Amino acid sequence: MKTLESVAHFAASRLGVVVLGAGASTRMGRSKLLLPWRGTTVIGHILDQWRRLGAGQIAVVCRPNDPALFGELDRLQLPAQNRIENPQPDRGMFSSIQCAANWEGWQHGLVGWVIVLGDQPHLRLETLEILVQTFGQAPEAICQPEFGGCGRHPVILSRAAFAGLRDSRAETLKQFLNQMAWPLNKCSIPDPGLALDLDSPEDYEWALKHDRWKR
Repeated sequence: MKTLESVAHFAASRLGVVVLGAGASTRMGRSKLLLPWRGTTVIGHILDQWRRLGAGQIAVVCRPNDPALFGELDRLQLPAQNRIENPQPDRGMFSSIQCAANWEGWQHGLVGWVIVLGDQPHLRLETLEILVQTFGQAPEAICQPEFGGCGRHPVILSRAAFAGLRDSRAETLKQFLNQMAWPLNKCSIPDPGLALDLDSPEDYEWALKHDRWKR
């Protein structure tokens, strides 16, 4: 009998993972990706989760000339060829997503791409498993988790939707999704962490405290 983990692992093997790491972390005051988390860093934990899920390929979108992040990615053994440079990161998150969509380094055979925020290390592995499994059941549709009646991240884009990003004139991912008639699967998941982004030091301290309670 197939388990959730085994089904998710098969579906994840056909996914490209886009980790958004080019933000300036202005409100946090220091790089979110390099904050300590569960014996590693935020980016280390995120990479570990997707590696455990068996993702087909993982790439991180970076700012140019970010030696601290590059050094951490070296330590985490993320190859340089799986780093995508956003030459204009100040244009915002959607510009990083478009850089990923236009990147020529993706492996052949991928059927979907996960847009992963760089500030959600607190998401449960089971949450990601449910999301990936749901996408695997209908890979022609976009899959988005839902909590509290709202769509959340990470979003999994179908091949057609990911390709549509390349020349889109939308200003945000939400606007892009609303403008296009892509099939959409909303996946309701009871994980309160879906409603939290680590934007400020207070968010980070709250998430650390509650993460300890969950273990």
